[in-house]
Amino acid sequence: MPEAIEIQLKKGVLDLCVLALLSQHDSYAYEIAGRLAEDIGMGEGTIYPLMRRLQAEGLVDTYLEESPSGPSRKYYRLTDTGRASFISQKAAWGSFSAAVQSILGGVQ
Repeated sequence: MPEAIEIQLKKGVLDLCVLALLSQHDSYAYEIAGRLAEDIGMGEGTIYPLMRRLQAEGLVDTYLEESPSGPSRKYYRLTDTGRASFISQKAAWGSFSAAVQSILGGVQ
């Protein structure tokens, strides 16, 4: 797959992936970045501006928690607005991906 297309596909679902991870449990940015790097190959530098934007949009909020191995960590958690956005985005993704799969399934 050409690299530019792959990057655009990943950017298109990045918010949804972060919200999905936070719907499972609160997390800090480095942990989220590691999971995204492992699962979909996103670079670590992408996560920090994204987390600031999600916070500015009111989808996540933060709190500090002591770390056993250094300074306190900033944890992110979904707000009620973030949880509603995740549910909505997840439904939209399901419909969209099913439609794309239907089209691709018919292509020889």
